[in-house]
Amino acid sequence: AGSQLREIFDKINNLLSGKPVQTGGRTISVTQHPQGLDFVYYKLAEKFVNQGEEEVTSHRDAAFTIAVVASGIWEMHPRVGDLFLAHLHKKCPYAVPFYPALKKGTSMEEYQRMLGYQVIDSKVEEQDRFLKRMSGLIRLYAALIQVRWPYGNKQGAPHPHGLRYGWRWLAQMLNMEPLADVTATVLYDFLEVCGNALMKQYQGQFWKMMVLIREQYMPR
Repeated sequence: AGSQLREIFDKINNLLSGKPVQTGGRTISVTQHPQGLDFVYYKLAEKFVNQGEEEVTSHRDAAFTIAVVASGIWEMHPRVGDLFLAHLHKKCPYAVPFYPALKKGTSMEEYQRMLGYQVIDSKVEEQDRFLKRMSGLIRLYAALIQVRWPYGNKQGAPHPHGLRYGWRWLAQMLNMEPLADVTATVLYDFLEVCGNALMKQYQGQFWKMMVLIREQYMPR
């Protein structure tokens, strides 16, 4: 609900603004340590990305709820946005989009981590679970590029990471050779979440892109 989102947003915004915040029965403030704000920026961005990996994977519609708060915090505190992208790209290189290549001297375990797989005790996660996590992360990204925090005071300002980044992502993805399983998954999820927003923004160009996908990219 909107009131709950505002409460969450205000708590995070107050914390990042240096105000004392109540949590877990204690009062905390980023001013209590000289590197407190840097630490909270880093961990908050990581938490937003983890929500995509965990919450959105299980509940697809949660992407918009998380994205609207993340978008508002990004507007107020741009450093969080930079770190959000850093965490996102590390966990999901397909959000760049980028397909890491196996380089000489890189172990297979390390390479699988670079591809986004979780490797625990040398055991690589199953493909189905991996694709679900990548799906959740791409859905969160696709939601974030199109939503704004509705209660902010920067409504006239451009989105800090808006639809033009989504258009660029789509164009770059179609210029890359498809990767089995992964490309189909992330392309489908991306278009399902923000295809409508891209269509409204880019109209004829968007439909040309859809024809290209159908006639040339899908067969590949």
